[in-house]
Amino acid sequence: MTESARSSSLPKDSKIYVAGHRGMVGQALVRALTREGYTNLLTATHEALDLTDQAAVRRFFAKEKPDAVFLAAAKVGGIHANNTYRAEFIYQNIAIQTHVLESAYQNGVSRLLFLGSSCIYPKDAPQPIQETALLTGPLEPTNQPYAIAKISGIEMCWSYNRQYGTRFLAVMPTNLYGVGDNYHPDNSHVIPGMIRRAHEAKVNNAAELVIWGSGTPLREFMDSEDMANACVYLMNLDSTQADPLFTNHTPPLVNIGSGHELSIAALAKLVCEVVGFNGALAFDHDKPDGVQRKLLNLDRLTQLGWQGRIELKAGLTRAYHDYLAQLS
Repeated sequence: MTESARSSSLPKDSKIYVAGHRGMVGQALVRALTREGYTNLLTATHEALDLTDQAAVRRFFAKEKPDAVFLAAAKVGGIHANNTYRAEFIYQNIAIQTHVLESAYQNGVSRLLFLGSSCIYPKDAPQPIQETALLTGPLEPTNQPYAIAKISGIEMCWSYNRQYGTRFLAVMPTNLYGVGDNYHPDNSHVIPGMIRRAHEAKVNNAAELVIWGSGTPLREFMDSEDMANACVYLMNLDSTQADPLFTNHTPPLVNIGSGHELSIAALAKLVCEVVGFNGALAFDHDKPDGVQRKLLNLDRLTQLGWQGRIELKAGLTRAYHDYLAQLS
């Protein structure tokens, strides 16, 4: 490996700050980094460091001086939470990423990975959605504040790279699930919410399980373990591989997904199979569907040499066991 390649990859003794390490994505990143032999990991709980507090973030970075940052901290939730807490979603996410990105630059962090969301893309974007679809049309209204916050994070990464020569990378994961997920009855994403309701329906011997919306929208899902492995892989690209991501012409943006989609109705049937609920499915058409289809184009990721490994049923089984462990 050349010297330039070594300077662009992530040495094993790097001091790596994982922001948001208690969340599902942050937990997965810590596990992935540990598996790859990184031992100098830096974390801080919300009680120790409020990332919406600019002064606190500046003090933290000035003291700790991390070499690299994985920015997984965010206020997240499903369609209900996004549509209900719109002000909190845009304020908290913009505050978190603004404070972390600026402090990272001010303290010499050249390698940073910012985690966004596939909701940044227009609701009617051509499928599968390429990175070039960004800012080409209207967003899905139910999660627009969150999407705009994440779009501003991408623009910040790109702007800092262009002005200051940093190598801040933005990745857009598809819909994630997995170990450490949030199973809140109202504010969870679709898979953890469905797992919880299917389990409760089984325990209560319910005749049916009610699913939000028509069940027809198509969605792509990815286990958080796969997503974390992809993130660590991308941060370890050598210069020859990574340089095309850092240009003045396109944002440093990479989609991360499984490449497979299924309907919400098919997902519900699979979750019920994993959980062991044998009742009927009913669909509440008064609840929103969101966009009808959202599949990511993964050409850029696969050309960089990475693809996922965890099949949906195996991932759902692991997620259900995690939910049961949280109940005990």
